[in-house]
Amino acid sequence: MADSTLDKNFRVTNNNAVDVHVGKRVRLRRTLLRMSQEQLGASLNIAFQQVQKYERGANRNSASRLWDISQVLDVQISYFFGDMKDDTMRSSPRRVSRGETIDFDDDNARDPMARRETLELVRTYYSIESSKVRKRISGMVKSLAATINEQH
Repeated sequence: MADSTLDKNFRVTNNNAVDVHVGKRVRLRRTLLRMSQEQLGASLNIAFQQVQKYERGANRNSASRLWDISQVLDVQISYFFGDMKDDTMRSSPRRVSRGETIDFDDDNARDPMARRETLELVRTYYSIESSKVRKRISGMVKSLAATINEQH
């Protein structure tokens, strides 16, 4: 079997970009709810190691498991597919198995939504009870970012 066929088959069944994306969204929502992997696993009647595998995209979620996760995390199933980049969409198992060309880069590794820093920032932001204060802080951060980006 040629190396390209092995590589293609690996990307269809192992750590497919779509599975990785869904896993990141599970982790994001779980973390925003301040829920541990152990707590999510207990709610789903699975080991926390299985939750880890789902979050890394190492194991795929079945439709029924994704439904259960959405119920526990109190989101629609569509939430897990939100903010999906075009490259990720083009990396679906169907497209990979057809041999369609996929450009892999390190965007997923640099995804700011997967960083702990982002999760902590969002959690802290929403810990502010006053929506008026949150809006003012949001405006201030946007203004600072625009100013800094103009300078560079």
